[in-house]
Amino acid sequence: MRRREGDGCPVWGALQVVGDKWTMLIVRDLARGARRTTDLLTRLHPISSRTLADRLRDMVRDSLVERRDLGGSPPHVEYVLTERGRLLTPLLEALRAVGQALDCNTCDDRLQRQGSYCDVCPRAERPAHAPPPRRAQTDDSIVLL
Repeated sequence: MRRREGDGCPVWGALQVVGDKWTMLIVRDLARGARRTTDLLTRLHPISSRTLADRLRDMVRDSLVERRDLGGSPPHVEYVLTERGRLLTPLLEALRAVGQALDCNTCDDRLQRQGSYCDVCPRAERPAHAPPPRRAQTDDSIVLL
């Protein structure tokens, strides 16, 4: 485990370990069991393979994830949460509850900006008379300073 420098606050330290959005999404997928890198890439689309490899390397270094090399040709590698990594699952549940309380999956702002709800949104099903989703408009204006 790497010791983090900072202001001494445990919240600050935890945020340094959690890192970015991908860390918690990796924890979400590994909480259900061991996964291969290709499985994680598919589940975490649009993460790049380089970003995933970097995050997994950081998580192994921070003792959140264990890398299991099962051998074979081609190599078979799986990642699994450690006991320390499982300490993040209550945080994952809290984020899920907050997301539901904030009505994040039924966001009308997304509908307005993107022309559709998120794929997992229960409001994604539209009545037959609903217009097809439209593309988001882009601003092609040029600003001269």
